[in-house]
Amino acid sequence: MSEEGGAVVIGVGNILFKDEGVGIYAARYLQENFDFTPELEIIDGGTLGFKLMNYYQSYEYVIILDTLSVKDEPGSVYNLPSDVLMGLGSYRQTAHEVEVVEMLEICSLLESMAEVCVIGVVPDDIESVDISLTPKMRESFGALVDETVRQLERYGISATPKNGASLEEIIEFYNSPTMKSL
Repeated sequence: MSEEGGAVVIGVGNILFKDEGVGIYAARYLQENFDFTPELEIIDGGTLGFKLMNYYQSYEYVIILDTLSVKDEPGSVYNLPSDVLMGLGSYRQTAHEVEVVEMLEICSLLESMAEVCVIGVVPDDIESVDISLTPKMRESFGALVDETVRQLERYGISATPKNGASLEEIIEFYNSPTMKSL
C-alpha cells in the first residue's frame, strides 16, 4: 500500500521487559496470521519513538499497539483515539509511552496528521527483565488481536485468517532470532 492514504499498524514497546513487548508481538502475530485487503503495512516500531513521526503524517490511519498504563485490571484491552490518549496523564509510565503521546501532541499541531488510535492492554509486569508475557497478558492477547482486526474493518480493511505462527512461536522468535529470520 502506498504511503499516500492507507493504514499502518505499528507495534511499539520493549520486548526485554516482559509485558512491555506485547505491542511488538501483536504486530508480528497479525503479520503472520492474516492477509489484509487492501494490503496493510505492519511494522515493528519497538522503541523508535520520534522516528515514527513520519508515519503519523504519511498515512490516513495509524493503529498503535502498546501497553496502556491506566488503573485497571491487568489484561484489560482499550481502544483509544489519540485525543483521549493525550488527555490521560497516567499513560506516560514508560519511555515509549511518553514518546507516543509527545509525538501525537506535536503532530496534532502540524498541517497533516493521520487518524490515530492506540489499542493497548493494561500490563501486569513491565519491570522484570524477560522476553515473555505474563499469564494475564497471554489470556488477553486474543482480545488485543481481535480489537485490532475490528478497528481495521472500521477503516475498510478486511482480514482473512491464514495458518501462521502461534504466540509462543512469535515469542520464541524474539528469544532466538537468527539472521535467516530477520
